[in-house]
Amino acid sequence: MPIDPYIVLLLGTVGLAALLPARGAAADVASGASTAAIAFLFFLYGARLSTREALDGLKHWRLHLTVLICTFVLFPVFGLALRGTVPVLLTQPLYQGLLFLTLVPSTIQSSIAFTSIARGNVPAAICAGSFSSLAGIILTPLLAAALLGNSGGGFSGDSLVKIVLQLLVPFLAGQLLRRWLGAFIARHKKILGLVDRGSILLVVYTAFSEGMAQGIWHQVSPVRLAALLAVEAVLLAAMLVLTWYGGRALGFGREDRIAIQFAGSKKSLASGLPMASVLFGAHASLAVLPLMLFHQMQLMVCAVIAKRRARDPEESRDAVPGSAAHAVQGQPQDRVLR
Repeated sequence: MPIDPYIVLLLGTVGLAALLPARGAAADVASGASTAAIAFLFFLYGARLSTREALDGLKHWRLHLTVLICTFVLFPVFGLALRGTVPVLLTQPLYQGLLFLTLVPSTIQSSIAFTSIARGNVPAAICAGSFSSLAGIILTPLLAAALLGNSGGGFSGDSLVKIVLQLLVPFLAGQLLRRWLGAFIARHKKILGLVDRGSILLVVYTAFSEGMAQGIWHQVSPVRLAALLAVEAVLLAAMLVLTWYGGRALGFGREDRIAIQFAGSKKSLASGLPMASVLFGAHASLAVLPLMLFHQMQLMVCAVIAKRRARDPEESRDAVPGSAAHAVQGQPQDRVLR
């Protein structure tokens, strides 16, 4: 099972913040740079999202609605149900981070990659992940305000204003400028990908530096971390089972169910970390810890599932008539992706 090298870098950044946290003037500089990095990240997200692809994907609205319900309804319901783990398994701050994890949007890249490996409906996974990320810019803060409130540690009504200024405005600016920037972004995809990841590392370093001032490591013991991993394993298993068999109950074909399972059971580290930094401020370190652990867990488990799905008998790969996968059968894939 794969260990994401980026997770190693994230953990290394956490270690650096623990050993050499930014303090005083350095902390102010890091905080300002982190704010700018978050705005730039969402500008790039907006510039990359193809409006035409998103509109073309609306014809598979049942599949996308299913993924959105899994991401922003079922996940939060499970998160609320896990409140009973406090204080036996989790502390209240860890639970708040776990609940925040259930509110963030789905992934795009890994959902597409695993859907492709499993021979599922890749165009549907592209659109579902894009819709989820777009909806998350609005839904995640609203859900956080409703379910976390001030108990999230530093979360307040002002956070909604910050979301608009730091996330939504740059995203919309990227969309407006995509016509002129799209070709440049396509040519420099790898370099901009490094910028993406470097920006997130800066956000993590700033959050955990502030967490050191709050005494984060005095609040999380190894036993609590083990309990958090166990709770997240149960959460991931529940969503994987629900998305797979729920897709069957709704009449989706195999290819569509694969897209639903991989897009509907994941949470985005790239979107969640910047959002947590904006929403939680100095308390973001504990808020992002459950998300970082869940991200690695979902990659490891879904890699195994995708390889097993790829070995399914050929006859089981037929789509149910009327499903999104059935609709795209017989069409060249490059035509569907346009």
